[in-house]
Amino acid sequence: MKIVLLGYGKMGKEIEKISLKRKHEIIFKIDKDSNIKNISGADVAINFCTPETAVKNIEFGLKNSIPVVSGTTGWLSGLSKIQELSKISNTSFLYSSNFSLGVNLFFDLNKRLADIMKKYDQYNLSIEEIHHVQKVDKPSGTAITIANGIIEKGKYKNWSTDNEKNSIQIESKRIDKVPGTHIVNYSSTIDSIEIKHSAKNRKGFALGAVLAAEWIIDKKGVFQMSDVINDPNFKF
Repeated sequence: MKIVLLGYGKMGKEIEKISLKRKHEIIFKIDKDSNIKNISGADVAINFCTPETAVKNIEFGLKNSIPVVSGTTGWLSGLSKIQELSKISNTSFLYSSNFSLGVNLFFDLNKRLADIMKKYDQYNLSIEEIHHVQKVDKPSGTAITIANGIIEKGKYKNWSTDNEKNSIQIESKRIDKVPGTHIVNYSSTIDSIEIKHSAKNRKGFALGAVLAAEWIIDKKGVFQMSDVINDPNFKF
């Protein structure tokens, strides 16, 4: 598989390592100072860049008829535009706020717990996310996905970072060298119920992104990581 890296920061470099170990070839590395205009010959593009450049980078891939797998967060106001471009160009696109297998299992567990807890009004719900100080967007895309999973179950309609009434409260912390921790807490006056996911390094995110890139080849449409994981032929 011939890969274009759209973004060559810490995640891009980790994806490169895993791609090479899996016998793939990185044929282009596009970063902020790159002047590459032609990426023909690539099988897929993997996008991990800044939120500000995400839409431009993804459009670049799709307009060149190259499937794009994107893990950049903080740009979702442009997601519907990208999904429409994917359909118009008949080129596949996959977005996930987190490519880790463990996090995607956590998403599913979170929904199941939310379904159980929605009838117990004595519990107050909060989400806490902790990341390294270089992470730009707050709250994290993963925390937003967690909140949306709870909202899907019907009790809550919104999430908030400023104690908005009847909303899921999300607290963001930035601590040096933390790859990513997410905690969902249901607390009453007598006890607490908590689920937590802690990433130990970036390898799980990078591996998931490469596997998603392998999966999307020869497919058409707009996808999520859940499509990859729920594919009966998928092997992590």
